[in-house]
Amino acid sequence: MAQAWQYIRSLVFVIQIYVVMGILGILFAPWAVFSPRGARTACKLYCLWVLWTARWMVGIRGEVHGTLPEGEVMIAAKHQSFLDILLIFNVAPQAKFIMKRELLWTPVIGIYAKRLGCVPVDRGKGGVAIAKMVQDVAKEFAEPGQLIIYPQGTRVAPGDYKPYKVGSAILYEELNQVCIPAATNVGLFWPRKGILRKPGRAVVEFLDPIKPGMDRREFMAHLEQVVETRSNALMRQEGFESDAVR
Repeated sequence: MAQAWQYIRSLVFVIQIYVVMGILGILFAPWAVFSPRGARTACKLYCLWVLWTARWMVGIRGEVHGTLPEGEVMIAAKHQSFLDILLIFNVAPQAKFIMKRELLWTPVIGIYAKRLGCVPVDRGKGGVAIAKMVQDVAKEFAEPGQLIIYPQGTRVAPGDYKPYKVGSAILYEELNQVCIPAATNVGLFWPRKGILRKPGRAVVEFLDPIKPGMDRREFMAHLEQVVETRSNALMRQEGFESDAVR
């Protein structure tokens, strides 16, 4: 009975966050179309709404730990669900994401992503896509901001493993900026697919910065080790055992 009630609450929660996304997208559109500030204000408000309703509707307490990133930095984050996107965007002053190009054609999301300076990538096009990504990132960083990249390239469910892709290491070299790794356990409570949301403490944690100048192979090995190790630790704290590092 408790599981059925949680599913009903989850269904109502999911429906209302998409309804609110549409409402805010329409209300802020006249400002957002002409001003990145308008787009960012709408998205920040949406994050606050979702995080607030997640707490009292389905029992998910979103938390961000570690030193908050500021200035021109690259954030290399573990990606488990939509929730880690919301938590990072909510605290980063001027976040912009590396995102799959298909999202540009998504109603509301696509328009706002363009105004925020997000960088679309054609997944599956290898070196050509990476070269275009580096070019686009350099152009977008004419304005200060925090560039968020997901080194595994997709959402990864707790307990699953996907190798880290070279794109994050190439950007680390090309931008010559500090990289801030980010670990998470949010997939335990807000899954990458499905309706059911589970109550608990969903955390994104910013880890020790990686200074510029590290060799590409060394950087990738270090990034994967610290992010996966800390993510596994955060999940163990909530009763989930995982050893995703390979």
